[in-house]
Amino acid sequence: MPFSPLAGRPSSSNPAARLRRPGLAVPLGLLVLAVVVVAVLAPGGDPPGEPDGGSRPAQGLVQQLPEPSPSPYPSAGSGEFLVAGGESPVYGLDGPVVRYRVAVEQEAGTEAADFAAEVDGVLSDPRSWIGSGGLRVQRVAEFDRADFTVYLATPLTSERMCAAGGLSTEGYTSCRLPGEVIINLARWREAVPDYGAPLAVYRAYVINHEVGHEFGEWHEDCPGPGLPAPVMQQQTYGLVGCLANAWPYPDGPRYADDLIP
Repeated sequence: MPFSPLAGRPSSSNPAARLRRPGLAVPLGLLVLAVVVVAVLAPGGDPPGEPDGGSRPAQGLVQQLPEPSPSPYPSAGSGEFLVAGGESPVYGLDGPVVRYRVAVEQEAGTEAADFAAEVDGVLSDPRSWIGSGGLRVQRVAEFDRADFTVYLATPLTSERMCAAGGLSTEGYTSCRLPGEVIINLARWREAVPDYGAPLAVYRAYVINHEVGHEFGEWHEDCPGPGLPAPVMQQQTYGLVGCLANAWPYPDGPRYADDLIP
C-alpha cells in the first residue's frame, strides 16, 4: 500500500485526540497507558526493537569528529626502485668526474625523472661540491658506471636500508652508506619543523649533506647564533641557533666550522 504522510493522524472522535483538548476529563485507563509509554521511551532505556546497548543518543548531541587527513606520502613502498634513465652533462670546472645514479622507490608517489632533475639541479650548482674546483659530477643510469646511487625511499624502507649498514634513523632521518645516499621520503616532502626556510632549501641541504658524507666530509658544529649553519651540520635535528644553509660553497670559499667527533 502506498505510504501517505497523513496516515495515522487522529480524528476528533479518537480518544487519543481528546487527550490534547484542554478542559476534558482524562479516563484513568488512558492515563495509566500514557505513563507506561513514557516509562518505556524515557532516556536510559532501549527503544523497542533495539539490541542491548544500542540505545540511540538524542538527535543533535552526537559529536562529529573530523576525518583524519590523509598522509601526503606513503610510509612504506614496494622496496623496489626505478632508476632514472639517461645521463646528465658533466658539471664542474676541473678534477676527476664522480658519477652517480638516481633511483626512486616504487609506490613512493614520485617519478624517478622528477627526483633526478632535482638532484641534478643541486649537484650541478656552483655552490655545491663542484664549487671546490677539484671535482666534477655526472649522473648516469648504468650501475657499473656509477660511483654511488642517490635513493629516494619511504620511511620504513629507508629505515631498513640504513639499519643494514648499522645506522639507526627511526624512520625519520636520511643517511649515507658507502656507495648509497638514502633520502627519506618524509623529509623530502615535509622538511623538518621550525627549519625557517622553504622546502627547496631543505632539499638542497639534505642532498648536499649526505653526498658530502660520500665525498668524505664529517659532521660540523654551528659557528654561533645567527650565523649560517654549515651544510655538514646536522640541521635535521635542529639548527641550534644557526640559520638554515644548503650549500658548502655559498659565496665562493668553503663555508665550514669545527668538526664534531
